[in-house]
Amino acid sequence: MTLKTLSYPASLIKNPLKSLLSSVLTTTIILTGFTSVAAKPGNQISTAKATVSPAASKWKLFTAPDGGFTVLMPGNPKVTSQTQKTFMGEINLQVFVAQPPKQEVAYVVAFNDFPDSYGKMANPDEVLKNAQAMALKTTQSNLISERSIRSSNGQPGREIEYINRGGKITKSRMYFAEGRLYQVMVITTKRQQKYLVKSIAGYLNSFNVVLRK
Repeated sequence: MTLKTLSYPASLIKNPLKSLLSSVLTTTIILTGFTSVAAKPGNQISTAKATVSPAASKWKLFTAPDGGFTVLMPGNPKVTSQTQKTFMGEINLQVFVAQPPKQEVAYVVAFNDFPDSYGKMANPDEVLKNAQAMALKTTQSNLISERSIRSSNGQPGREIEYINRGGKITKSRMYFAEGRLYQVMVITTKRQQKYLVKSIAGYLNSFNVVLRK
């Protein structure tokens, strides 16, 4: 799939984090072939492991090729790797997409590593808040809900839900760990969402960040 060439206005050059996130989020949306939406302040939670249903036999544990995360997926995901050039250097984006047949839904995990120097000095809350803002802006979506979360091993995260102009609903959990931004998303339609409540919750709860250090 051909990626759009991204340009960086002066306002983004002044804020390198927003520039990087704009590049990463736009690339993720292009690669998955979907557009999304997002959220309102809520209570902080801690995510836990869960069993996905229905059709549990079709779901299996998937481990990222570099061992950076594990998650339950409905079958083997399609994997796409894309190097995106930014003014701070190249960012490698990995996207994993699983789409069950005969369902209007996509289960997506995407991650990117920020340049070492920036990843070490970045504030996790700033990264997550800017990622949320850029997701809404890039997909032209309206926020439904938001809350602060933590991964099962204590990494800072954010959960958002949003809807775009076409009516597609995205529920996303983002985590920032060791200079890497993870995005765990379920993209579906209003019609399909009501039948997938348990599957969506189970999928999101099954995601685990595996620390590399």
